Amino acid sequence: MPLEMPINRKIIHNRTVQCVGYLREDKLWDIEGHLIDTKTYDFTTWSRGLIAAGQAIHDMSMRITLDDNLLIHDIHLKMSANPYTSCPSILSNFKKLIGIKIAKGFRKKVYEKVGGINGCTHMVEMLFPIATTAFQTIYSYKNKNIKKKHQQPALINSCHSWRDNGEVIKKEFPEFYAK
Repeated sequence: MPLEMPINRKIIHNRTVQCVGYLREDKLWDIEGHLIDTKTYDFTTWSRGLIAAGQAIHDMSMRITLDDNLLIHDIHLKMSANPYTSCPSILSNFKKLIGIKIAKGFRKKVYEKVGGINGCTHMVEMLFPIATTAFQTIYSYKNKNIKKKHQQPALINSCHSWRDNGEVIKKEFPEFYAK
């Protein structure tokens, strides 16, 4: 559902981020992200020269491989378009994320390992919707039959609607409802 348009306006910048989750045949998970930034006007940079309207300033892809517990086993990155020739030189630093888990404190660990001059702002930003996609992919797939198993869903108390004393838990998982 689009928002109401407040006044006449024109697009200046467009960022598109797409994330997709995959189950691999080896039972690990690949979560892929793709980020594209474009402008609606031509401009020139000292590094790339003329960048035409609609041409990607940033065109970056990332794939993280995870296990069922959201532990990062591998990471691959690619820059198809970037503003400066030095940008791709930092990509190997992201291997430092191998071995960390997408869980409480994830953002802090990411910033410690690949934040600031140790990484790429755009790749770091892309990690967070990838992490959300990983959670949505893995937990929803693993828990699709959780009612039959009578196990507590991992989503309890993860947001307002899934609070342990809310209507979702009361109706969907009454055995875990906190009165």
